[in-house]
Amino acid sequence: MITVSDLSIQFGKRILFQDVNMKFTSGNCYGIIGANGAGKSTFIKMLAGDLQSTRGNVSFGSGERLSVLRQNHSEFNEFTVLTTVLMGHSKLWQVMNEKDALYSKSDFSENDGHRASELEEQFAEMDGWNAESDAANLLSGLGIKEDIHDKYMNELSGKEKVKVLLAQALFGKPDNLLLDEPTNDLDLETVNWLENYLSNFDNTVLVVSHDRHFLDSICTHIVDIDFNRVQQFAGNYTFWYESSQLALRQQLTQNKKAEDRKKELLEFIARFSANASKSKQTTSRKKMIEKLNIEEIKPSTRKYPGIIFTPEREPGNNILEVKGLSKSLNGNMLFKNLSFTMQKDDKIVFLSRDTRAMTALFEILKGHDHQDTGTFEWGQTILKAYLPLEYEELFQSDMSLIDWLAQYSQDTHEMYLRGFLGKMLFSGEEIFKKTNVLSGGEKVRCMIARMMIRNANVMLLDTPTNHLDLESIQAFNNTLIKFKGNILMSSHDHEFIQTICNRIIEIGPKGMIDKLMDYDDYVSDDKLKEQRSKLY
Repeated sequence: MITVSDLSIQFGKRILFQDVNMKFTSGNCYGIIGANGAGKSTFIKMLAGDLQSTRGNVSFGSGERLSVLRQNHSEFNEFTVLTTVLMGHSKLWQVMNEKDALYSKSDFSENDGHRASELEEQFAEMDGWNAESDAANLLSGLGIKEDIHDKYMNELSGKEKVKVLLAQALFGKPDNLLLDEPTNDLDLETVNWLENYLSNFDNTVLVVSHDRHFLDSICTHIVDIDFNRVQQFAGNYTFWYESSQLALRQQLTQNKKAEDRKKELLEFIARFSANASKSKQTTSRKKMIEKLNIEEIKPSTRKYPGIIFTPEREPGNNILEVKGLSKSLNGNMLFKNLSFTMQKDDKIVFLSRDTRAMTALFEILKGHDHQDTGTFEWGQTILKAYLPLEYEELFQSDMSLIDWLAQYSQDTHEMYLRGFLGKMLFSGEEIFKKTNVLSGGEKVRCMIARMMIRNANVMLLDTPTNHLDLESIQAFNNTLIKFKGNILMSSHDHEFIQTICNRIIEIGPKGMIDKLMDYDDYVSDDKLKEQRSKLY
């Protein structure tokens, strides 16, 4: 259990949040949400003791252990993978080292014997005899194969290090677990493994994430950091989002009677509870939404960007035909013999264990790179808008936002461009902000504004949710569901794929799979799992 009392944090004159009083109890998972810069990571650091609060304190249950997902990927470079995981349980690691030091002494004394006996007792109480096998099982579950376990951390790729540090945080089943963006750089299979693991975790979990499906799968509560306040709500992210939107609509309907509002809210709770109880992610430890106090449902003060894509014309019957496309990089085959015809209303997600494969494909289809073999042809009615994975070079100058956007528009009048930037939450004097000082999320919103100006009927989106906050992801998601044109995309966001795409193409160095089905069915199909493994 974690108890937060009168907690406040202030940087200079800026107050992130203040007067925070709440408890995080065992058996529950708390998703921490808030706009970029609201203080989500700061809150986690304060709970972990890595950042001093301006006022107030954080306390833990007697004898309870805290574990935190480490963000410094180079911190354990001089240690082996297995050792790094074992170090996640600091008390057990200390006992192991002290034991080894005692048993290596040539002049082992009677006092040493007494101390060794104490250490052996502590070691057994902490299940030390199974420590290495438990650590190995965690690593295997996260996709770190056994032949890597004895390698040094500095020999691993960045994505492998992320998985090892996650195993370190999970090791020993800590009483309190703090995870800041644990799904970053994880493939979809590993995210699914982590969802299942945390859904059955019996202790206290606090997690910051922009992955809505992940939050929905594991969270019993949402902790919302918004306008200097930290509030806790029962339910997962979707329940929080939909209930806050309902409350906002009711607030805007001034003539709605109080009893009608209460009836509508109660009907919403009942409907959501019925859906939640049928969800395959729901576990027995999760509290029923029926226990929610109706007064807890309040409108959010969040701002959502106004993402609107309006195709200039409807795409014709000929959209895209790809025949025998192959691409290698540095002698490694990314994909080969890729062939498909895009039909009207197709919204395709491309999957691969090697993310470079999807990026290479999009760069080829946009004409920015060349294939090794094969051909592709776009239809004459097609107008494309592209959100690439890498776009930093577009923001290197000290150009203002409005001048930057004007480069991509036939109409360069300020009021016209202001409309697009305003929809992306750049208002007033912010349109004169220099592009080379923008945050990651602001750059993506600029790229989306550029796409809106295109009035395209086909979208190419390479990992489009990178750097976006939950509000922007939700708005982007809602717009693409309703988009009347075609979409080709790659994504690590489960909800994005499931709600937008109706066709899945998985590509690998040994072939491809092409299925007209939704994503949930695709990843759960045992026969397809076997086929997918043969692509690599």
